[in-house]
Amino acid sequence: MKFSLEKILPLIKAALNEDIGTGDVTTESTVPEQMQLEGRIIAREPGVIAGLTVADRVFKIVDSQTHFKPEFEDGDWIEKDTVVARISGPGPAILKGERVALNFLQRMSGIATLTRKFVDAVKDTQAVILDTRKTAPGLRLTDKWAVKLGGGQNHRIGLFDMALIKENHITAAGSITEAVGLIRAKQVHTLAVEVEVKTLDELKEALALPINRILLDNMSLRQMREAVRLTQGRVPLEASGNVNLENAAQIAATGVDYISIGMLTHSAKALDISLLIVG
Repeated sequence: MKFSLEKILPLIKAALNEDIGTGDVTTESTVPEQMQLEGRIIAREPGVIAGLTVADRVFKIVDSQTHFKPEFEDGDWIEKDTVVARISGPGPAILKGERVALNFLQRMSGIATLTRKFVDAVKDTQAVILDTRKTAPGLRLTDKWAVKLGGGQNHRIGLFDMALIKENHITAAGSITEAVGLIRAKQVHTLAVEVEVKTLDELKEALALPINRILLDNMSLRQMREAVRLTQGRVPLEASGNVNLENAAQIAATGVDYISIGMLTHSAKALDISLLIVG
């Protein structure tokens, strides 16, 4: 998916409305409306900076007269205490937009940084790092955008753009074969279909079906290696379940094509970033 600011404008506006509400009582009482201010946005720890374009749009929505000057591009690695952007313009607008801009920057940069660590961990293999749908409600697009900026790739964006047949679907349909048949009967054949398997017997069943990818759910390293051997490249394999930075390289070394990791978006620590007004 190609990400754009236009697609997340409603999210930015909702975040600003949530924070400002009927007005910034502190700023409106202490900062004259015509006062011009300058500030620096500083990363207090190393990581991948992500969300600069989003932060710029936040300030522009508050007041089009603000001037946001990034010192880096989204996706760049930055070191501790680095000035990543400068902001100038109407003082009230800068202070009203500060927290929302930083919230996006901190969360997106944290996700991008964790993603980069996983990408680096598997760099000597063919495995591609994927995200999941385990995103913060309402923040799906910015969370997945951050994964891309960190060097990972996106799995399906939602329930609508790919069929992923999981354990509960299989139980409801009666079998993997039946579930795939139902999907293929009701959906256009250009829609990608992935099947989750938990055992090698389920893998063998899935391999005989018209599908585009197989997800190996919580398999051991031995099982994954055997799955790769049995598949012989006929269908891309995705490993998922209990993946962390300690075992990612071992999983990648089994020969799987993809590794999907929920913690990229549900457990990433926000990068410490602040905005300081220049006195």
